[in-house]
Amino acid sequence: MGRTIKRMYRRLEEIMNAKERAASWLVEAVDIKTKSVIEEMLLNNTTELEEAFYDDLEFGTGGLRGIMGVGSMRINRYTIGSATQGLANYLKKNCSGEISVAIAYDSRNQSPELAKAAADVLTGNGIRVNLFASLRPTPVLSFAVRDMKCQAGIVITASHNPPEYNGYKVYWSDGAQVVPPHDKGIIQEVRSVESLNDVVFKGNDDLLNIIHAEWDEKYNVMALKWVKNKDAIARQSNVSVVYTSIHGSGITMVPTVLQRLGFKNIHVVQEQQEPDGHFPTVKSPNPEEKAALQMAIDLANQVNAQWVLGTDPDADRVGLCVRDFDGNMALLNGNQTGALLVYYHLQNAGRVHTNGLPYFTARTIVTSTLIEEISKSFSVPCYQTLTGFKYIASVIQQLEGKEQFLCGGEESYGYLIGDDVRDKDAVLSSVSISEMGAWCMDRGSSLWGMLMEMYDRYGLYHEELVSITIKGLEGVKKIKEMMSNFRSNTPDKLGGVKVVEVRDYLLSISRDFRGNQTDLTLPKSDVIQFGLEDGSIITARPSGTEPKIKFYFSMKTPFLGAPSYFDQVKTLQAKMKEIENELLGSNRVG
Repeated sequence: MGRTIKRMYRRLEEIMNAKERAASWLVEAVDIKTKSVIEEMLLNNTTELEEAFYDDLEFGTGGLRGIMGVGSMRINRYTIGSATQGLANYLKKNCSGEISVAIAYDSRNQSPELAKAAADVLTGNGIRVNLFASLRPTPVLSFAVRDMKCQAGIVITASHNPPEYNGYKVYWSDGAQVVPPHDKGIIQEVRSVESLNDVVFKGNDDLLNIIHAEWDEKYNVMALKWVKNKDAIARQSNVSVVYTSIHGSGITMVPTVLQRLGFKNIHVVQEQQEPDGHFPTVKSPNPEEKAALQMAIDLANQVNAQWVLGTDPDADRVGLCVRDFDGNMALLNGNQTGALLVYYHLQNAGRVHTNGLPYFTARTIVTSTLIEEISKSFSVPCYQTLTGFKYIASVIQQLEGKEQFLCGGEESYGYLIGDDVRDKDAVLSSVSISEMGAWCMDRGSSLWGMLMEMYDRYGLYHEELVSITIKGLEGVKKIKEMMSNFRSNTPDKLGGVKVVEVRDYLLSISRDFRGNQTDLTLPKSDVIQFGLEDGSIITARPSGTEPKIKFYFSMKTPFLGAPSYFDQVKTLQAKMKEIENELLGSNRVG
């Protein structure tokens, strides 16, 4: 009875908080149409009111991201405006002299309007803005921030999310997404914006500079400077390659750069080349999913392409399909492509850059340890970071002038070569992958052959990601409950294999099966890793940008050779499924 009453009071409190937040939007700064929607929610739709106003959007690993619509939990000109006002306040408190910000946007619905809204708030606050005239990839914005010596940057994008989403990424002067203390400082300033009437929505176009396509040449020149084997490309220049932008911003850069590199036989998927925020030809514009690349694969079979490249809407992630030894197109996962890039560049770059600095690589804690093993075999250090490329960028910044970043990335199909850009870069990665493919062919091999060669040298690594989407307020609660249960009811075994170590990055501790405890040195993050006796690693992590909990499975076994590859993978997948069922069983979610 007591619990029921407590739940009732908690429910009433949640409704009242949502109503209070919604009412705070009925101010002069908000347009009449938006006010009418809010008033309708207040009168007749409590459920929608709660979903739209139960909290304020927070900066996660990728900034702001949410469903477009009316509400403090939605992406709209007011949530973007509030965030930008907070950013403006933070910049003016922490930067001296003239302040400038670069802004780019992708192909999503409302992206141009939201980019202009952010620009207006900044110029209205006396900050100069360099706004791209049309859509451009996220990594181009990162490069532009550095090239233009801006104090910050903004990209309007929701990456590979479904069409109803949009988002807002903030970059600092180093061209990387904001990390502590700047992210927390900006959040504090955003929270200090008490009313939408405090947001300066009226811009000053005298402080607005439009960046036109001519500027792209600077990026193109930078991308080509990281190429190591131009002679191999020249000899293999007629190789057939298929590219799809999946209706995103990559179409503005990738085909051009590949042609500049020397590839003469680039086939673009015509049905997907037009930027379109509805992404009409795919269920989801996510190159991690083979379905999103199916049209490209079909075209590849028609034109006998050796590999397929597909970029997400803001072109910071790239999917890669290659021909296996049977001639079938196989979609590589992010760990495989990332490991191949590291393997290739370490073979071709040596240990020291021409600037005299020793190379290093980097990976996140949920990315394959194969990258670390490869780096170790070349006597090159590999640094480990929290999930989110901004942490890799932070390491690059910390080591600048001491060590030279060569290559690295994260399992979610995001990679970077060199340090001119400070975010994952699908354009630069597409260049590097294609160079690598030409190099393999020049040696009488292929990208698939190189993958098998790598496994033969280091062992078979197989990783998979399982994402569980639980939308809305109840989803937030359920995910928190699941993580709490993992901490309080740590399993002794998973898949019949003993759990020998638990790494809890929120508590910053690692415990082994004997009860010994050591401190973790990375910043705190809501991540739990289970290390098994056979060397497998299973990681649980709530997404910082989506209503999901993610499970990362990583297993290693001795490689029995290319003919046995698919059979070995099936065996490992069966073991992963067994572990997944245990983690998602009713006893795990309360």
